[in-house]
Amino acid sequence: MGIFIGEFLGTALLVLLGNGVVANVLLQQSKGHNGGWIVISSGWAFAVAMAVYLVGWASGGHLNPAVTLGLAVVGKSDWSLVPIYFSAQILGSMVGAFLVWLAYMPHWRVTPDATKKLQCFCTKPALNRPFWNFITEVIGTAVLLAGVLGILNMHNGIGSGMGPYAIGILVFSIGLSLGGPTGYAINPARDLGPRIMHAILPIPGKGRSEWGYSWIPVFAPLLGGCIGSLIYQYFLSGLKPLEAFIR
Repeated sequence: MGIFIGEFLGTALLVLLGNGVVANVLLQQSKGHNGGWIVISSGWAFAVAMAVYLVGWASGGHLNPAVTLGLAVVGKSDWSLVPIYFSAQILGSMVGAFLVWLAYMPHWRVTPDATKKLQCFCTKPALNRPFWNFITEVIGTAVLLAGVLGILNMHNGIGSGMGPYAIGILVFSIGLSLGGPTGYAINPARDLGPRIMHAILPIPGKGRSEWGYSWIPVFAPLLGGCIGSLIYQYFLSGLKPLEAFIR
């Protein structure tokens, strides 16, 4: 139950703050309207850091099925816990999206653009090219998992208190460098749960939830997470620290 509650609350906070910054930038008559990509990328980075700080000590702070699966593949997480992580992450992301909807309630009606409303919940590619969108999400999530494992490597000397902050910087970097083509889901729960909420919530003029694209931000991050974890495990984790070569 500790893992479930931690992942549920942590993912809810992640989506509340992450999708909240998107809503702040995209919705009409918000104080942050037209804040731009830097605001969105930094807001998501802070959201990740704060959510991991909140529950990392209780659940490990995965907050992302791609992280959970990637860690299980390289033996750093128990396979029997994967369903618990996945269910908590999806449900938490739905609650986070619901809270964003509540927080910006007057702004849904005054925003005429259905696409912008959708992007406050889930990702939408800049160019709808499914194969290349898939590849982009695989690359971004592979970088995420390799980066997380590197940050947490004891030889880097990053104290546990700085780990979530460094992971936030990693997410910021991915957003700035790789986020343009797809909006960088790099997290199946972050996209799927809010997309479900977009479909069922009474949002004025919301348009379609675009389920035809939804499989990409789910399966591509899962594959990318496994690839990134395996690359780190088999090419980097076994390296000797520099001190071993200095006498």
